[in-house]
Amino acid sequence: MRNKSIVVDRKKAKVIKAAFEYYAAGNARLEDVSDFLAQRGIMSSGGKKIHKTRATFILSNPFYCGLFRYAGEIHEGKYESIIAKKIFDKVQEVLKQRGRPHHKTKYEPQNFCGLMKCATCGMSITGEYRVKKQKNGNVHDYIYYHCTKKNKSIKCPEPCIRQEELDKQISFLLQKFSLRADWAEKLLEMAETDKDKSAQSVSAFVLESQNQIRAINQKLQRLLGGYLEQDIEREIYREQKTKLLLEKKSLDEKMARIEQKQNDWLEPMKEWIKVALTLVKIARDNDLLQKKVIAKEIFGSNLRLASRAVRGEPVFPFSAARSAAESIGKIPESLIVVPRVGLEPTRDFSQTILSRLCKPIPAPRLNLFLANFF
Repeated sequence: MRNKSIVVDRKKAKVIKAAFEYYAAGNARLEDVSDFLAQRGIMSSGGKKIHKTRATFILSNPFYCGLFRYAGEIHEGKYESIIAKKIFDKVQEVLKQRGRPHHKTKYEPQNFCGLMKCATCGMSITGEYRVKKQKNGNVHDYIYYHCTKKNKSIKCPEPCIRQEELDKQISFLLQKFSLRADWAEKLLEMAETDKDKSAQSVSAFVLESQNQIRAINQKLQRLLGGYLEQDIEREIYREQKTKLLLEKKSLDEKMARIEQKQNDWLEPMKEWIKVALTLVKIARDNDLLQKKVIAKEIFGSNLRLASRAVRGEPVFPFSAARSAAESIGKIPESLIVVPRVGLEPTRDFSQTILSRLCKPIPAPRLNLFLANFF
């Protein structure tokens, strides 16, 4: 049986990744993607610009995010993925929206479907397309959102809401979680500082662990020598050897985990800051699909619709950002990002976000970190 491996073409991979990100923004057509690829040297086998059906195939192929189809099933690949699963999912949602026919039907799902629940009965909020014909002959198209009213134990009284009003409310909610540019700059500086400190802390821990492993190896050698010289009984030798090997294995695994995870928090942190900085722009744009995606990130499944009003509690780290924003004017801004030191160790806004994202390493408190980490 031959072993087959997949080698990533780095140059083309960058172009494909950029094409996914370009289409995920929601403003491009399939024809635009074909032009985008052609301008960067990706053409059909005949040297022509790829057809939009081929562009659709590329954008819907899970191969690029590390998965592949075989015999009608999805399998996990062993190769390096080109795009993040999050970007792939955004592209699929855009494809789904763009792939619908232009004519509206009564039961066509709308942009904000799947985002909210009814606050009264807990059922989903769905969208409906309606046409209103006036006596003078004018025709107006409307999109309404309302509870599905599928809860058989209660007769839900909640009224419907126009898409324009719902869009206005969601846009207002998004802007509340935007991040000021000066705060973003400060948080990035603090993140880079924590990164450097974490590297020093990890190096110290690894060095200490390596010394412990060397000491364990020496004990194993002495233990073996004592057993061969018949100074140690067989049962005692086995018991002590097992104990030392388990201790060595634990140290090996801890070193591997801490080296692997030391900077896992940095990219999620930067991505969160990037999203938080663009919330005002997103809220003011007319891209309802993008607003839905961002609202999902901020609120998760916590959004509720009641009496034509949208409410919901944000998830972390957006909840921390809101708390910080609400503190403006109540306490000095310098203490919002970096609070005053008291009896307890300082835990500033940056560290709170970083620790919840991926547990960063507070260098001065390595022992405390290791106790929490493991």
